[in-house]
Amino acid sequence: MGEKDIIEKTLESYNDVFADIVNVLLFNGKRRINENDLISETTNSIYKADSKVHVQDRDVAKYWKNGLIRLALFGIENQSAVDYDMPLRAMCYDSAAYRAQLANDEKRTKAGLSKERYPVVTLVLYFGYKNHWRKPLNLLECINTPDELKPYVNDYRINLFEIAWLSDETVAKFQSDFKIVADYFVQMRKNRDYKPSPDTIRHVQEVLQLMSVMTDDNRFEEACNEIMERGKNNMCEFLDTIENRGIEKGIEKARFKAVTNTLSRYARRQLPINSQVLDDIAEDNEITIEKVRSIAKENGIALSC
Repeated sequence: MGEKDIIEKTLESYNDVFADIVNVLLFNGKRRINENDLISETTNSIYKADSKVHVQDRDVAKYWKNGLIRLALFGIENQSAVDYDMPLRAMCYDSAAYRAQLANDEKRTKAGLSKERYPVVTLVLYFGYKNHWRKPLNLLECINTPDELKPYVNDYRINLFEIAWLSDETVAKFQSDFKIVADYFVQMRKNRDYKPSPDTIRHVQEVLQLMSVMTDDNRFEEACNEIMERGKNNMCEFLDTIENRGIEKGIEKARFKAVTNTLSRYARRQLPINSQVLDDIAEDNEITIEKVRSIAKENGIALSC
């Protein structure tokens, strides 16, 4: 597991943050889930394909329990860039969780317990703030399906939440450190600038590291030790420390990486990278087609136009 993947998960792994995210995004801010009612679940599952065993790993997963009774399993997936295959990925994560319920039947029966059947809900948090999520939201958008088969293909949609497009009223409902994160991306989307709030941050290191990987601006993480040594605990003080460290440079790096990943995916699948594809990539990342061509050349990716 890469360092970025680990950092993205760390803040949400705290029960107070996880419960807050679910309560606001699913229950409109009602405190339905108490942090003490959450139990962490293993995030990896195993499947077999092409005669090989593979491991798939979701970001964060927790059981919502009432005593010994499991009420639901919630999973959170973080996306700093759009992912065409997200509906397939989410479906696989949820399917593995339901399969685990079936696998536990025999153990529970031998123990004299009833079978467990509880819902699995995955939240996809998208942190892009320059463009909306413009890729598939459901399974049928991901696959080529003849019209006559569509009535028989079970569709599967993702629960996508575009953090930068949350309303101010919704952001105000967060009570954990996630409020700081959401407020940052909302402001960057609306103003391309950020005016920090004086709210105290509970998980200082985790918030700064998350901001670092989501913006691809390592100044947040570089300043983390200095900030914590000085006992600073709000974004106003943090930004005083990291001011003028080149946010635009970090954004440019993130854009380069996003374009490279998209081009590489087309290349791996041996799909033609034509003028329409280049135009879509350029629009999604707010750069010129010439810049996309330059990135493709730098990575040795052949274009079909």
